[in-house]
Amino acid sequence: MIATLPDLQKRFETFNHAYFGGGLQPVPLKLSRATRSLGACTYKKRRKLFGGLEFYDFCIRISTKFDLPENELEDVLLHEMIHYEILSKQLKDTSAHGRLFRSRMKEINERYGRHITVSHRFTPEQREQMAENAKPVWRVVARVQLKDGRVGVKVLPRIEQRLKAYRRGLRFSGQVQSVDFFWTDDPYFSQFPKSSALNIFFPTTPDLDTHFSAAQLLTL
Repeated sequence: MIATLPDLQKRFETFNHAYFGGGLQPVPLKLSRATRSLGACTYKKRRKLFGGLEFYDFCIRISTKFDLPENELEDVLLHEMIHYEILSKQLKDTSAHGRLFRSRMKEINERYGRHITVSHRFTPEQREQMAENAKPVWRVVARVQLKDGRVGVKVLPRIEQRLKAYRRGLRFSGQVQSVDFFWTDDPYFSQFPKSSALNIFFPTTPDLDTHFSAAQLLTL
């Protein structure tokens, strides 16, 4: 199910009365084309005359880039409505998804049989959608061959001096057979953190070499 404005407005009104006691003021609902998140509660903030912050100009945005089951789309909307409730009532929480948010989420889940979560767990199909929708992200990835036959990877900053330092550092260990650098936009490598640290990640992916097949080999 892909979100539409009339449907979101209808569900907002229903949930407001059913789960929030009708206590939420009408808020602009908008559709977005976000590819990395399902929903967002946006707002502005300003300093109050006698100190503290005031939140205002709220908007709930739901992405149309994902085709979700109906109950999941509803839970995404409810997630953002909890944010809106806390912020619009100027309530204090320990963090964006702090104690108050989690308490309200748990209350609604247990009382009404919902499945709202702090962060959405994307299915493999939804992750595939994300990969298709997202703009390519290019990375420098090292393919590290050890003398014992293992093959590891490392995502590095795009700085030539750091790449050379990484290669020198690994070779100094005496356990490395080769270090090759590749320029790739394969989303597979997004799961690995980027840094200059002298470490290696050893994926369990059996077809690791296929992720380097379309990559460009860099010469330093």
